[in-house]
Amino acid sequence: MLLYHSRLIVLSIICQVITVYSADHLLEGIYCGKNNCYEVLGVSREATKNEIGRSYRQLAKKFHPDMHRLPEAKKEAEEKFKEIATAYEILRDDEERSDYDYMLDNPQEYYAHYYRYYRRRMAPKVDVRIVIAVTISVISVIQYYSAWSKYDTAIKYFMTVPKYRNRALEIAKAESKEAQLKGKANRKSKAEQKMEQDRVIRRVIEENLDIRGAYAKPQVVDILWIQLILLPYTITYYAYWYLRWFWKFTIMKQPYGEEEKLYLIRKYMKLGQHQFNALEDEERQQFLDEELWIKDNFLVWKELKDEEAKKALAENNKYKQYRRYIKQHGVGRMTFDDS
Repeated sequence: MLLYHSRLIVLSIICQVITVYSADHLLEGIYCGKNNCYEVLGVSREATKNEIGRSYRQLAKKFHPDMHRLPEAKKEAEEKFKEIATAYEILRDDEERSDYDYMLDNPQEYYAHYYRYYRRRMAPKVDVRIVIAVTISVISVIQYYSAWSKYDTAIKYFMTVPKYRNRALEIAKAESKEAQLKGKANRKSKAEQKMEQDRVIRRVIEENLDIRGAYAKPQVVDILWIQLILLPYTITYYAYWYLRWFWKFTIMKQPYGEEEKLYLIRKYMKLGQHQFNALEDEERQQFLDEELWIKDNFLVWKELKDEEAKKALAENNKYKQYRRYIKQHGVGRMTFDDS
């Protein structure tokens, strides 16, 4: 019997020590400070969300500052109300409650608790997926309008080139005469006639001129959002294309078609798709006629082009002056008596 009572006394002392130890290890400045959030709300650690919410409403009503008139009582109620609100904010959120429970169970991890607390406090509340979607949308809009700006610049440039402007003027005059014959023409000032003429010239150039490369007319499929949506198809297409190439031309040794020949020529020239598409049809046909898809033919052609470029550069007056200067003064030398 004496042994039984001794055990009860020991267990009681252990419980008191644990309670004091836990209270001493509640950290100031985070969560509920030196107070236990569960005890502030008067609930156990096993309490459900509904029980926590019900206890919070009862305590909030009881300690609401407006329920007290005396200054001292009002001040005490305000402090108690803040404690209750803080405890509720922590325990109603599943992730924050989990962090708090971890702190109660592992009080020795002092710095880790501060890190978890402030990481959650400082983390952005906006969903990362929304941020990514908005970013892609902004990039897509900028990309699309930038492409339209480049296209508009190209059209304005071609409107000033005599070759294209004169041809467009002929078409514009023909349309004007046709409108006059049909009686659709009305009296316009010279400024209005000039604006109408420029509109017609622009329309004619847009309809008849095939602008390629980086200044080509933008298409919706070129923007980033559409490219990302089409990415699985693009990957599948390129995988099929390379497997087909390996099978047809590496294993079966079949002759190249025109598309494959142009691809090899573009690859040897180290040009992008837009750059190669910007070349004139006659120039690409010349590449095919010279059989530049054959590596040896391309190397000979490139050597000839390099020689022609060197000869043209040597005959250039500015280049001659530069060579003469380098010969007299050396590279990177600067003097004040140069004529």
